[in-house]
Amino acid sequence: MVGKDRIDLTVDPPPDLVIEIDVTSTTALQAYEALQVPELWRYHNRALQIFVLRDGAYVLSPRSPTCPHIPVVEGVTQFVEMSHIAGTTPALRAFRQWVREHIQHPAV
Repeated sequence: MVGKDRIDLTVDPPPDLVIEIDVTSTTALQAYEALQVPELWRYHNRALQIFVLRDGAYVLSPRSPTCPHIPVVEGVTQFVEMSHIAGTTPALRAFRQWVREHIQHPAV
C-alpha cells in the first residue's frame, strides 16, 4: 500500500491477490485464510497453483477469478521455463505480449 509503513488489518483491507514464489519456504495457507485474502497464486516446484478462498478455506482452482480470460497457470509455467532457456528479458517481453493478446482477444 503506497505511503504506508505498516498495515493495520483492522482498518486496511487485505490484498485481492497474493503471489508467492517459493525460494526457501512457503507460508501456511492458514495465514492467508486468517487475513481473508480472496486469491493466492503459489509457484512451487516449477508449477503454479491457484487457490481461491471459499467459505473461509482455500480450494484449488484451475483458473483465476481475478484474470478469468487468461490461462494463468499455463502461461506462467510456459514463460518461467522459457526464461531458463532464453533468458529473463526475452521471456518477460514474450509474457507481456502474451498477456496483451489475451486481454485484447479473450478466449470464450
